[in-house]
Amino acid sequence: MLDQTIDLSPLRNHFPALQQTDENGSPYVFFDGPGGTQVPQVVIDAMANYFTNANANCGGPFITSYRNDDTIVQARIAMADLLNANSETEIVFGANMTTLTFSFSRAIGRSLQAGDEIMVTRLDHDANISPWLALEEKGVIIKWADFNVKDCRLDLDYLSSLFSNKTKLVAVGYASNAVGTINPIKTIAAMAHEVGARVWVDAVHYAPHRPIDVQTIDCDFLVCSAYKFFGPHVGVVWGKQKLLDQLAPYKVRPSNPDPPHKFETGTLNHEGLAGVVAAVDYLAQVGLIYGSRLSSELSKYEGRRKNLKQAMGIIAAYERPLFSYMLTELSKISGMKVYGILNEDQFDERCPTVAFTREGYAPAGIATKLGKKGVFVWHGNYYALAVTEKLGLEDSGGMVRVGLAHYNTKEEVDRFLSIIDY
Repeated sequence: MLDQTIDLSPLRNHFPALQQTDENGSPYVFFDGPGGTQVPQVVIDAMANYFTNANANCGGPFITSYRNDDTIVQARIAMADLLNANSETEIVFGANMTTLTFSFSRAIGRSLQAGDEIMVTRLDHDANISPWLALEEKGVIIKWADFNVKDCRLDLDYLSSLFSNKTKLVAVGYASNAVGTINPIKTIAAMAHEVGARVWVDAVHYAPHRPIDVQTIDCDFLVCSAYKFFGPHVGVVWGKQKLLDQLAPYKVRPSNPDPPHKFETGTLNHEGLAGVVAAVDYLAQVGLIYGSRLSSELSKYEGRRKNLKQAMGIIAAYERPLFSYMLTELSKISGMKVYGILNEDQFDERCPTVAFTREGYAPAGIATKLGKKGVFVWHGNYYALAVTEKLGLEDSGGMVRVGLAHYNTKEEVDRFLSIIDY
């Protein structure tokens, strides 16, 4: 039984991609959001408008360059609002999360010595592992925090035991892109800070589903990607100002020596930044419109940050019963093995993403069958290599991954289930 008191289905009209249909007139079902969400029309329009009216490089004494420079400023402000940062100067842009993490790992590595320790987890996307493993060439020691196979939660007791006075940084995901587990970042950050270590958080998978408050969780760096929260392909790093000031990244000599500019190698994706602003404003509008329906106290516009927090709470409230319904029905199918947290009472600790295998069927075969029927899902390891290795699935093709977003519906879930139950 699906109990869904919040209906976000009208928002589907804002997403042109969702209007596509196959040769039989059936709409495509986008359950591939963990690999990249679809974008609303306002994002497309903002990027087109940039090309028409602001297509220039930075710092020129003419109107299109002025507009371009303002686009960058507005994108920093928008991301500061989304993450509840202290200042827009704490926002760094780049090509994607992976590229930014490699860049920052090199900068952080310049201050490390042989014997210093960095902690990574087996629950993470490899983009939050390999950049830190690369520092082994400096003699840095990598320690691995593990997760429990039964529910795919981090083993916090074991993680705690790995800390020492040589721990310099902990790299941990906010949510697993493979099995959806949400990690207790605030608790882990407190552990790290007790020994003077910094915390680098990969929030790529978490960002489209829940509110992020970098001040509350008290991490030191947080990275995400706009194309996972209804925007274009732009990577974002937030860092505490004093740490950004201290780091010495590799850069070209003429570039601005101050943060955030010193971390932004080369020309940014300016049209993408226009799209970032539009994506954040889209989410703020979700909070404003639906928040006012739920509470008269929010009937008046009270600022983008408050509306963003409200929006992400509304999105989570919509996604949770839909995901619970899908997971319950999926688990009933013969031969199905579902990974991660399965107790509905604990769904506050997972995103609406499920990975599964089915006895007698290859993950690639299942995903291909669904794709031919117009239902788009992923299979394999999704770059969460350590997860599939730990679960003993890497050599057998990994898992099938289904991810819900706020533009998905019960009708789409039922269609998926009808295809998969064969």
